[in-house]
Amino acid sequence: MSTHISNVRPKPDKVLTLIADYATEFQIKSNEAYETARYCLMDTLGCGFEALEYPACTKLLGPIDPATVVPNGAKVPGTKFQLDPVQAAWNLGAMIRWLDFNDTWLAAEWGHPSDNLGGILMTADWLCRKKDKQLIMRDVLTAMIKAHEIQGVIALENSFNRVGLDHVVLVKVASTAVVAQMLGCSYDEVVNAISQAWVDGQSLRTYRHTPNTGSRKSWAAGDATSRAVRLALISKTGEMGYPSVLTAKNWGFYDVLFKGKGFKFQRKFGSYVMEHVLFKISFPAEFHAQTAVECAMSIFQQMKSAGKTSDDIKKIRIRTHEAAIRIIDKKGPLANPADRDHCIQYMVAVPLIFGRLTAADYEDDVAKDKRIDALRAKMTCVEDRRFTRDYHDPKKRSIANALTVEFKDGSKLKEVVVEYPIGHKRRRAEGMPILVEKFKTNLARRFPEAQQNAILEVCMDADRLAAMPVDEFVELFAV
Repeated sequence: MSTHISNVRPKPDKVLTLIADYATEFQIKSNEAYETARYCLMDTLGCGFEALEYPACTKLLGPIDPATVVPNGAKVPGTKFQLDPVQAAWNLGAMIRWLDFNDTWLAAEWGHPSDNLGGILMTADWLCRKKDKQLIMRDVLTAMIKAHEIQGVIALENSFNRVGLDHVVLVKVASTAVVAQMLGCSYDEVVNAISQAWVDGQSLRTYRHTPNTGSRKSWAAGDATSRAVRLALISKTGEMGYPSVLTAKNWGFYDVLFKGKGFKFQRKFGSYVMEHVLFKISFPAEFHAQTAVECAMSIFQQMKSAGKTSDDIKKIRIRTHEAAIRIIDKKGPLANPADRDHCIQYMVAVPLIFGRLTAADYEDDVAKDKRIDALRAKMTCVEDRRFTRDYHDPKKRSIANALTVEFKDGSKLKEVVVEYPIGHKRRRAEGMPILVEKFKTNLARRFPEAQQNAILEVCMDADRLAAMPVDEFVELFAV
């Protein structure tokens, strides 16, 4: 016999109200979070400016119809485009994520919380230019902290990748929550908007993995934060939501997409994620390989001092953690830049050969160097269970890798181990000056010197930045 299902509309799922309560009511009191968010803002925009040097990215930017004019639209930093907030969020989001160089969060689920900036900054700029709301950059930094927290706290205990889903579902949810609040949605409208994000949140990871790895992984997060703006705008009209979107029997997110399991929460929402976020400071490498690249750079210098080159290498052992083996341990041909920047062997081979790893090193003209694949073939990845435990330990959150190189003449270098990458919280004092230099380099790619200096002066003055109207800030990046 069929089981009766009540048609009484339930109260919103607890997860929806937890997110909405935090987005609309929680007061951020952490100076550390705001300071980190300021650096995150600089780094995230800088990553977008570097991406503008790549035609594969720029061909996707601009309005859907080239003839579209949006007089009071949001201005996409570093470009000539002034767009509606949905398309502006897509543009900036794609730029930010294109080179896999912005911040990272590693837990049961992985992701890049600064992906949310596309929706946040472009919505804020649009609201200011329409004179609907006078927002200052402190509001943007607050929204960044909250989006980081929503995405990151859910990711701590809930693995979307293990059920085949991509982490951009969390970008969509986080961006929707903070953008809805920014738009002035009522509490109920914020809840409705978040429910809408979960309704269409099932993004497959197909484009991140062999044999289908491709460039969608460079614009998927832009698509997600853009969709969030659209859902928030729809909800502000009073459009209904779906209160049991997660828990509904048979048709809810848990039953359909999460093997019937509800979300677990390790901690309450606060400012933990922004305070602990990981920056990619020196290398545009998938984060599970960041320390492996640091090891390789160290070994390159040792080989150089010893008069050896990569041609002298017989074999390489990479001692790593389980997540790296699952995501980026790749054999065989690599089809494109998106494939290469998710291959730990490639990311180790390039610095061992050239003494560097840049975004350009994933392009075809470098990849065709036969020494790279020859060196990849000499590498073996093995899991170190301590590395895996420390990766998941909330008190450590290491991302350890260790490299041992053996040469054809029988000699061997002492194993090089790096447990915490330079972008880790434990290395903030060392890392932030280098992050600022990275930002300066990226500003120089796009703007004349006087404009670079004006931008940098604002960004390095925390009080001045926080008080600046959003549209004035965005105007600093006009081309």
